Amino acid sequence: MAITIGVAGITGKFARLIVKSLFNSPDVQIRGLCRNASKLPESFRDFPRVTIIQGDSTDLDTLRRFTRGCDVVICCYLGDNDFMTNGQKLLVDACDLENVSRYIASDYCLDFTKLELGQHPAKDPMKLVKAHLETKNNVQGVHVLIGAFMETFWSGYFGVWDPETCKLNYYGDGDELWEATTYETAAQYVAAVAKDQNAVGMQHFLGDRRTIRDIAQDFADVYGKKPQLERLGSLDDLYSKMQTVYQKNPSNIYAYIAMFYQYYCTNGQTYLKKELDNSRYPEISPVTFKGFLNAHKMRDLADAYQNAGSDV
Repeated sequence: MAITIGVAGITGKFARLIVKSLFNSPDVQIRGLCRNASKLPESFRDFPRVTIIQGDSTDLDTLRRFTRGCDVVICCYLGDNDFMTNGQKLLVDACDLENVSRYIASDYCLDFTKLELGQHPAKDPMKLVKAHLETKNNVQGVHVLIGAFMETFWSGYFGVWDPETCKLNYYGDGDELWEATTYETAAQYVAAVAKDQNAVGMQHFLGDRRTIRDIAQDFADVYGKKPQLERLGSLDDLYSKMQTVYQKNPSNIYAYIAMFYQYYCTNGQTYLKKELDNSRYPEISPVTFKGFLNAHKMRDLADAYQNAGSDV
């Protein structure tokens, strides 16, 4: 059955991985929204089943033109809290006006529904967008949760992996679970959900669940060298530190946001449900932590985040 899928923010790396996966389905027509189509690979722009709409994400007429005729819209926006909240709300409004039946929100993270507003500043937009969707009559919300991106876990930005000293830094007792999924696995699940017209509401998918000790062992198995584990303190210590930095200057998001992610990824509050939805799409083989390490040279781990989707 033919289906038209809209991808808002189609020039982003995650969006491009989703589109790459959708290319494998000959019955899928793709409509992409972006400010500058020249940022897309030529193979995307020239693909016969892709239509690109250029325009401003703040212009309702542009958004209505983009969403018109779509069966589902996937949002791949990435930006500050104002854009992630109000930009998405306007896109939801356009979907509702154009009778798009489903909207896949730009979530792709831990289970934000278990957070209170203000607990994790970067996740407030997701709660606000979900609430906005629940006021609509014509469009149903879809929320794909994948834990942390595995590439981000290894990035310098996140602060867990130190490639210079071959060390994994952590807070807690070391037995806390990390839930993570690679960009490509997550994109494959998003594409599958988009094609599945019965998929609505919360969707939980994961590549792997491992403790920091398990991850260190996976590392040793793959590279033949076990990283040092350095405990930086308790989870309470991490909470105190991140709150102190946040209160000092809430506008300097990069000073504290990685600490918020570390805390809420491991304190148990935002874990995905035990029985995941992976089994609904058995054609997808999720990449585990060990599989991810096998696919990367040790020296490339810290840059994997920046390079995700670069070959698309």
